[in-house]
Amino acid sequence: MVGVASPGREVPFPDLSAPALLVIGYAGRSEASVRKHIEELAAIGIAPPPQVPMVYDLAADLLTTATRLPAPGPRTSGEVEPVLVRAAGTWHLALGSDHTDRDLEASDVRNSKAACPKPVAPTVILLDVDPVRGGLDAAWDAIEVTSSIDDVAYQRGTLAELRMPSDLTSRATQQNPAGDLIIFCGTVPLLEGAFRYGEKFSATMSAGAEWTLRLEYTMQVGPMAPRGAEN
Repeated sequence: MVGVASPGREVPFPDLSAPALLVIGYAGRSEASVRKHIEELAAIGIAPPPQVPMVYDLAADLLTTATRLPAPGPRTSGEVEPVLVRAAGTWHLALGSDHTDRDLEASDVRNSKAACPKPVAPTVILLDVDPVRGGLDAAWDAIEVTSSIDDVAYQRGTLAELRMPSDLTSRATQQNPAGDLIIFCGTVPLLEGAFRYGEKFSATMSAGAEWTLRLEYTMQVGPMAPRGAEN
């Protein structure tokens, strides 16, 4: 696959130093599809964004590779997302979930995202190209993502449904020209068109037989038991 490192370049999630965390919403490539999505959200009480795409600047300590995470309430859900990570000047392609508080989303989208952790898979693809300069664009559309909630299929699509990485990274790096950076790049539609809630969220991102990244975590409402007390 052009522009994406071989399976041998899968590496642990990189160490980061004082990173910025950006979550890009309404990142669909089709303007008509984005408008339809905004109308669907408005119908359930979620206000339209002031601009499209919308960049949410969040606290970097929301990022985690932990697999047991606290939920602020029962109505939260994840969404599979490609994540671009700049660490010490080197770019990586990661897999994450923009877990969100759906009750809070109706009153404040940014706060609904900030209320939940942002899980990422423990490994990433070390890129040998610069996505800001378009080096990842040729490979982007063929990459497939999936997600499930409590082992029931929730999302499936390709990154062809999202804006090009050169577009997304150019927006992000305008305000973050240097330093470590995490960019959640948007998600694909829900298979049934409606949010679903559950405890276990699983996701994959793959480039055919070349590589597959996997993410799995469990959300727990209320006090979390110490690890030694887990069954």
